[in-house]
Amino acid sequence: MSTNTYDAIVIGSGISGGWAAKELTEKGLKTIMLERGRDIKHVKDYVNANKAPWEFEHRGGRTVQMEKDYPVLKRDYPLNETNLDYWVNEKESPYVEIKRFDWFRGYHVGGRSLMWGRQSYRWHDTDFEANLKDGVGVDWPIRYKDLEPWYTHVEGFAGISGNRDGVPILPDGNFMPPMEMNCVEKDIAARINDHYKKEGRHMIIGRTANITKPLPGRTNCQYRNKCWLGCPFGAYFSTQSSTLPAAMATGNLTVRPWSIVTKILYDKDTKKAKGVEILDAENNQTYEYYAKIVFVNASTLNSAWVLMNSATDIWPGGLGSSSGELGHNLMDHHLGVGAGGRVEGYDDKYYFGRRANGIYIPRYRNLNGEKRDYIRGFGYQGGGGRDEWGRSIPELTIGGAFKDALSEPGSWSFGMGGFGETLPYHENRAYLDKDKKDKWGLPVLAIDAEVKDNEKKMRIDMANDAKEMLEATGVKDVHTFVSEPVLGRGIHEMGTARMGRDPKTSVLNEWNQVWDAKNVFVTDGACMASTACQNPSLTYMALTARAANHAVEELKKGNV
Repeated sequence: MSTNTYDAIVIGSGISGGWAAKELTEKGLKTIMLERGRDIKHVKDYVNANKAPWEFEHRGGRTVQMEKDYPVLKRDYPLNETNLDYWVNEKESPYVEIKRFDWFRGYHVGGRSLMWGRQSYRWHDTDFEANLKDGVGVDWPIRYKDLEPWYTHVEGFAGISGNRDGVPILPDGNFMPPMEMNCVEKDIAARINDHYKKEGRHMIIGRTANITKPLPGRTNCQYRNKCWLGCPFGAYFSTQSSTLPAAMATGNLTVRPWSIVTKILYDKDTKKAKGVEILDAENNQTYEYYAKIVFVNASTLNSAWVLMNSATDIWPGGLGSSSGELGHNLMDHHLGVGAGGRVEGYDDKYYFGRRANGIYIPRYRNLNGEKRDYIRGFGYQGGGGRDEWGRSIPELTIGGAFKDALSEPGSWSFGMGGFGETLPYHENRAYLDKDKKDKWGLPVLAIDAEVKDNEKKMRIDMANDAKEMLEATGVKDVHTFVSEPVLGRGIHEMGTARMGRDPKTSVLNEWNQVWDAKNVFVTDGACMASTACQNPSLTYMALTARAANHAVEELKKGNV
């Protein structure tokens, strides 16, 4: 056997790539996981995880030079000095914005599993049936019952803390004990749940991939809220803390960083992939790796890039493009709209630590026969807390009184921001721009996608409902905020290689296999046929575990 030959190849090492590697290796397949960026070792390479704010040169902030070097990242919170090296070098890896699209990327082992928000929610049958019901996009080829056992499987291993709330639209799961709401959140939740009982609105503690009791090799959350720096306790789910150690323990995994997969090698005689071609990002040499199955988990847009750059001698649009849908139907959640205000009467109350989680209000719109001027819905994330020592107190001058004031917690506030569903529009797309190259001479992606009327109408309710709920619960000085609706900002890219029932209208079948090459599986966000309004990563995990199980079964039968 060639040293470049394996049973399986996994492209990408983020949330779904890590799961693919774990599932395939545990089922006995010799697997290589290819990552285009550097390696990051668990614990050892979390160099800023234990630093205090004053140990950073700029107190964790950003500089003018950083804003020049990262013109996309500067558009939102990710740009700061605490974990700057976790984000892509935008000069080396540019992209073209036909319309503004905030693409926040992490090219390293673990990918964005090191920086994700960790909110983990199951989908409901309503979400899988929505496209068919509304006549939008294509019907999902699966339903909740197909994913339910796989949700249970991945929740148990990843470690999802949450409460079994009995909310119909948000199925309960295989949870660890939940984190606790603080006193203000508990009271606001009780008021919302009572006031809107007939409408079925619920405020619950977030369901998060932060463990609340130990798992093998992992210590429960320490309430530091420094997750984005890498957790030395392994308290949140990441490739490094969870799936990678499991895969390595089998003895079946090889990890190769600095490996840019440039194309999938397609054999037109067998109508299957035979491997991949990579460009070594350090020495610029080209290598080939061969395997019986290939899992594409490079993240939504990069997975589309790999497919579009493959088998172009047979399909000009790339492997999986025979339907005309590859690269199309790009989606994200739209956000940046909500409300906040001041909470009185709790100045003698505080809370423990810095909980790395918030509250969640599941979708309630367009579920019970009501008629809005848009379809689908939204949920809210947020929370309550007290101002800390970093607050501004302009009334006080420097001196003893100022220092004493800063040693006491400030006033309470509460806020919530909406996450809305974006429909799968065919014209929202990404494609190869062969006139512009990256550092390695490879064509870059051009992204042409925007928020449309349905989402804009939804955003009016997202602001007004938030204001109404807070005022109904007694929050004072309630103000709404509505920012420009921009895709990419949610960091929940989905679509570009959607699942479906018909090879004429979709890229993948019900098992995440590329119609044009049945031994190629795509299980990251690219496979999604719609977005729902819940955070999607838990669904990627479940889809990946399900597809890996199917791949191994089909391999044993000789069908792939």
